[in-house]
Formats: sequence, structure tokens, C-alpha cells
Amino acid sequence: MKRHQHRLLWPTELLVSDAIGRAMHFWGFRRNMGRVWAVLFLSSEPLSAEDLRAGLELSSGAVSMTLSELFRWGVIRKIEISGDRRDFYEAEVHLWSMVSRVLGQREQGEIVAVIDALTDAVRQLENVRRSSSDDATRARADLQRERISRLLDLARLGHSLLQALVATGKVDAAPLARFLLGHQS
Repeated sequence: MKRHQHRLLWPTELLVSDAIGRAMHFWGFRRNMGRVWAVLFLSSEPLSAEDLRAGLELSSGAVSMTLSELFRWGVIRKIEISGDRRDFYEAEVHLWSMVSRVLGQREQGEIVAVIDALTDAVRQLENVRRSSSDDATRARADLQRERISRLLDLARLGHSLLQALVATGKVDAAPLARFLLGHQS
């Protein structure tokens, strides 16, 4: 199926693509990633980079870079159309599959980095406490070690809740509630 004319986007497609773009930007992604993904998600047929460029009034470079990022995140796929040499794209339409993939790749990595940094800080403070004879220094190290340990416990709990959410699509918030209620100071 060769197409020679670009499909115009409906006002609803533009409205949704802008809303998803804003939401994606809020979560730290580039706005165009949300806009392009939303147009693909709402399309009944795969679209070419040129279709996306024309419909969203973006530069060819912006579309190319955005498609590469979306492809890397696994939220779009390339489709071949017989008789047409251009690349076409369609969105992942299983929303949980997409969200869990992003959560698993991005958020878990951040939580692990926080856990590593907090663990290192606790170790350093234990060394400060052991090596110092100054009471004020030891008291400061103790206070920080206790508070950082609480942050570390929360990060570990968050990590396990996120792992459960990604694996099963469900999460039991009771451990989080117990943790928060138990540490109100």
C-alpha cells in the first residue's frame, strides 16, 4: 500500500499528543517522545517518519531522534509494508507492558543507584565514628547514620515494591504504610 498523501491529524489527536507530551516531560522524558508515541498509539495504521513530521510539524531530525529513543525504550516497533521502502512505525498498545518496561529500566536503576549511595554513606559514617575520638563528631556521625539508615530502609522497600509491581502488576502497600507509620519523627 503506497501512500502519497499525508494523513492529517484530527484535533483530538493533537490534543492527546500534547497532553501525553506534557506528561512525559513531567516524568523527565522529552516532550516529543510523548507526542509521537500518542499519535502512533491513536493511529489505526503504521505511520512513516514523514507522516509524523508533517502531522506534528516537527523537523526530520527531531522525528528521527525521537523514533530512535522510543524504539530503544521498546514502546514502538518498526513495520515493513510490502511495496514501500520507507520505515513505518506503530506504538506498543499494551499499556502495562510499556509502563512496566520503563519502570523496570529507568526507575529501578535510579533506586539501585540511591541504595548504593546511601549504603556507601552509612559505611563512611561508621568509619568516621570508629576513627574519631571527638564526641561532637561521633554524635554527628551517629545522627546522620541513623537518619540515612532510615532512608536506606525506605529505598530498599521502594525497590522491592517496584519489583513486585513490575513482575505482577500488583503491589501490597501495607509494608510501606507500616514503614511510614513506624517512622514519624
